[in-house]
Amino acid sequence: MKTHHRIFYSNAKHMTELQDQSIDLVVTSPPYPMIKLWDETFASMNPKIREQLEKGNGAKAFDLMHKELEKVWIEVIRVAKPGSFVCINIGDATRSIGEKFQLYPSHCKIIDFFTKNGFVMLPSIIWRKPTNAPTKFMGSGMLPAGAYVTLEHEYILIFKKKGKRAFTRAEEKTMRRESAFFWEERNKWFSDIWEFPGIRQQLDNKTRTRSAAFPFELAYRLINMYSIKGDYILDPFLGTGTTILASIVAARNSYGYELDHNFEAIIVNRIKEAKTFGNSVISDRLKKHENFVKKARKNRKTLKYHNEFYAFPVVTMQETKIKINVIQEIRELDKGYFEVTYKL
Repeated sequence: MKTHHRIFYSNAKHMTELQDQSIDLVVTSPPYPMIKLWDETFASMNPKIREQLEKGNGAKAFDLMHKELEKVWIEVIRVAKPGSFVCINIGDATRSIGEKFQLYPSHCKIIDFFTKNGFVMLPSIIWRKPTNAPTKFMGSGMLPAGAYVTLEHEYILIFKKKGKRAFTRAEEKTMRRESAFFWEERNKWFSDIWEFPGIRQQLDNKTRTRSAAFPFELAYRLINMYSIKGDYILDPFLGTGTTILASIVAARNSYGYELDHNFEAIIVNRIKEAKTFGNSVISDRLKKHENFVKKARKNRKTLKYHNEFYAFPVVTMQETKIKINVIQEIRELDKGYFEVTYKL
């Protein structure tokens, strides 16, 4: 089995390289409107955004920032297949503009755009990023009533394009069965609250100020939940390349768009190191299931089915065909274009 992964260092509002209805799943995290570290990024897209911020007109700046994101969402709508999913990790912002402090709810803006454009909204996931910081309380100390709660979560919005995906070909049916997840994974992944910390990355000074990458686990779960092996995954805001990395490990094809060339070396290095990292992820996933089996046996629970490839017990018949492909080789065929070969 082989997959292919291509990176385009260009603005995703013009995804001319991609055909209509060619993408099975979108997993992305755009720049967050009204978060200061993204101000210059948005202002470079539309100078009026800087003008409105300087005038103290936060509401207008917020609207203009989302208008820039919507140029990309329009392309996402074009390339998404009927019945495909779009998963968007987004955080809201709290900010003082002039003397006015308020919440800027980006997740509401994105929901409004996709639902108005014919997508079905599915239950969202709350990504809670726990913190033990004693100073996380914001406001007037111990005195009511001038305090406000801190934002310790982000949203993973999940949309489905109208239409139904049909698995009609024999190869598709096989891939779907092999792409199943374990019973205990389903119970954890399909909860509406995910709790794991954000990530710290070793970035150079040029990229540090505008990196807001999500963890590998976030992308890897979504790709396994909403696509099958061999599908085409898109990230129009690629950043440090996490979605492509997760696609490689999950044996999916992928495309990524990144406007900032400063990320190029980081993305390429992560892809080239994906064999060691990815096979470790796969090994850990299998070990977790084996530990689940040991615990079940200890509790005298009978797992009456067996996986045909690994020969270990599983809970349901749908898990009997699971096959997690191990990475054999990663080759760069051309600049920004990679081919991954997997062991049978």
